[in-house]
Amino acid sequence: MAELQTPRAAGRAERYLEPVADESFGVVQKPLSAWERLYNIGALRKLFLLAVLALIWEIYARSINNPLLFPTFGATVGALYDGLVHGALLLKAWTSIRVLLVGYAAGIGLAALLTVLAITTRLGTDLLETLTSMFNPLPAIALLPLALIWFGLGEGSLVFVLIHSVLWAVALNTHSGFLSVSMTLRMVGRNYGLSGFGYVRRILIPAAFPSILTGLKIGWAFAWRTLIAAELVFGVSSGSGGLGWFIYENKNLLEIPNVFAGLFTVILIGLLVENVIFRTVEIHTIRKWGMQH
Repeated sequence: MAELQTPRAAGRAERYLEPVADESFGVVQKPLSAWERLYNIGALRKLFLLAVLALIWEIYARSINNPLLFPTFGATVGALYDGLVHGALLLKAWTSIRVLLVGYAAGIGLAALLTVLAITTRLGTDLLETLTSMFNPLPAIALLPLALIWFGLGEGSLVFVLIHSVLWAVALNTHSGFLSVSMTLRMVGRNYGLSGFGYVRRILIPAAFPSILTGLKIGWAFAWRTLIAAELVFGVSSGSGGLGWFIYENKNLLEIPNVFAGLFTVILIGLLVENVIFRTVEIHTIRKWGMQH
């Protein structure tokens, strides 16, 4: 039998390499320019977009030159300033916000009750699914005639339609978030002996909070636009109307800059709630917990 022969290794001269400084490879980290630092600030980017939209508004309004049809951005800002400083616009805004908070809180409370029942009992699940199938497709504004008959011309009617607009969006998103919680977290809660409301509060709510927060945002948006629409129809509440009624009155008086100022106030309040209140909650909860980036 032939012997196995290993090939002879070719002789190689030993090489010694001197360590090279990092600076010789070029710039490792390049500092950002002033423009790049400004561009990385989200608030400045949004302000720039708003400024562009305001410029387009001003150019278009000047091109058609018809204040009754479309006032300029400058005229709208002037009407907004007069309404806030010298007029009743600030009082109208507070009237709307106060009614909104009552309806929003009541809707969230009812949604929480239905969702807890749905996640803890089978009968509660059937109840939530049946009610959402019946009432979620029903526009809140369609309940205005019944609200007028049942509660009269006042805050009760507004609160009723607000509860309807908030309840189903919050309940559906919360229940969906509860169902998406991983089985591992559920088993951890069971192993610790949690059940009932304690199980929901300690396990399900923290794990499903992204979906809950989404439901709160959707419920807020539904409630805000439902309130303005309801006030446009029967906006007098306890002798004084809100923003919707302010818009309606100035439309009848052909004070179109004031109409746009009222609409502008609705938009500003929406931006404030979305970018300050909900963003703060988001930063201190789901982003802090590493659930969103």
